[in-house]
Amino acid sequence: MASPTPPPAKKPSQLHPTTMTDLDDDTLREIFLRFPSLPSLVHAALSCRAFLDAVRSSPAFRRQFRALHPAPLLGLFLGIQDTVTPTFVPLLRRSDPDTAAAVRGADFFLTRLPVSEEDKEDAGPVPEDDKADAVSVPVPNREDDGVSVPVPVPQDEDADSVPVPVSEDDDDEDAVSVSEDDDDKEAVFEWSIGACRDGFVVLDNWSTRQVAVYNPLRRAMDLFPLPPHGDDCEGLHFDYHILAEEEDSRSSYRVVCVWHGERGARANVLSSDTKTWQVFPWANIDGLWPQRGKLVNGHIYWTVGMPTDARVLNTATMQFFRMDMPPSSRVNEMLTAGETKDGRLCVVFAPNVQLNSKSALVVWTWRADDDNGVERWMQDKSLPLQEILGIVRCDFRDDVKRIEVSVKAIIDGFVYLSAYCGRWQHHHSTRWLLSFSMETAELNNLGRIIHGASYPYIMPWPRSLVHSKIKTFTYIQFGEAENRP
Repeated sequence: MASPTPPPAKKPSQLHPTTMTDLDDDTLREIFLRFPSLPSLVHAALSCRAFLDAVRSSPAFRRQFRALHPAPLLGLFLGIQDTVTPTFVPLLRRSDPDTAAAVRGADFFLTRLPVSEEDKEDAGPVPEDDKADAVSVPVPNREDDGVSVPVPVPQDEDADSVPVPVSEDDDDEDAVSVSEDDDDKEAVFEWSIGACRDGFVVLDNWSTRQVAVYNPLRRAMDLFPLPPHGDDCEGLHFDYHILAEEEDSRSSYRVVCVWHGERGARANVLSSDTKTWQVFPWANIDGLWPQRGKLVNGHIYWTVGMPTDARVLNTATMQFFRMDMPPSSRVNEMLTAGETKDGRLCVVFAPNVQLNSKSALVVWTWRADDDNGVERWMQDKSLPLQEILGIVRCDFRDDVKRIEVSVKAIIDGFVYLSAYCGRWQHHHSTRWLLSFSMETAELNNLGRIIHGASYPYIMPWPRSLVHSKIKTFTYIQFGEAENRP
């Protein structure tokens, strides 16, 4: 008897391939940590709602990513005399197309700044997506509140513009002095840069009595009147600083303008929410008036011109005080304040005279003593000048050479400095821009810059990657963008 025919075998169920959108948030974040740079993360996060939610929802991921990937230096703003607007010099990175795309998609030419008709041609090229030249904006009166200038921005204001890839002495140029000459009606219509931090650029124009706060990555600008000043401000120095809350997904900020005299200082604060200046009382604090201060963890430190201590402003209370600085082993040293990778206060001593083979940059940090836990100044790193000269291909063998090193900024544990090696005393040469990591002691050559006051532009953590209540986002794919709920 024949055996019964076995039933036909069941066809195996077809397995659907796993895609990136099927992964949970923790797995996505583990993948994102391996991305090479912040612009690469922005590119990926803005391409998919699930990716954006995974990044936004975890402050811990943000801290991890920033610890592994330093915020990129996109370029330098140069304060050059007799120019209508500051000049931006990008740092070319052929190996990082996302960073290059971020620079291309931003408005580093500052084309929204209002300029006179005869200066429009000198204000820099206008991006191809612009339909007009520089924006024409009425000049606000000093008595008026600030005015917010509408400019073209992405449809989702919470999304950053990141397209899909396809003087004689630098430190003296930072100071600004106010005198009666500033009221001259023949003054040149030009914008001077006053601060560059957290993605914002602060500029002022004494011909039009305006202050501009520019965000090149968001292609946005706000205009305000200059801070109030009277006859008692004549001859004083002043500088600007900008404070923006990273955890605030809105684009709110504060601008601090500090007037300085030999025997005191006064703080003025502008809020982007109220669009008005708040003037604080004059503070009697002795000491030579300093040059441009450095903002570190909510405090502004002025160290130039101060022999043994610094003038400090607490931006939370708007109170001035003095703080002792580390002991200096040499005379004629420039002291620059900055911040370490974890946000601690640090200072760098740099020789301010003709350098020799024994010269060095010395880094001090304000931290707790290992023995008793008391915070004090402790020497951290030292960068011999010989290492700098090796990178810029210069040496001491030629006695007629003029060698200079100037610290430009200390941000997130990186010391940005310029090195100059001239053939004779008045040789006008380009300078080398270098970065020194306080964590690894690695020294890198970032390229050449022309002589002049420079302001490094560091890409901040985008507001679009911070959790907010906005329910739309920009979907980017193959060079096209659209809003999705």
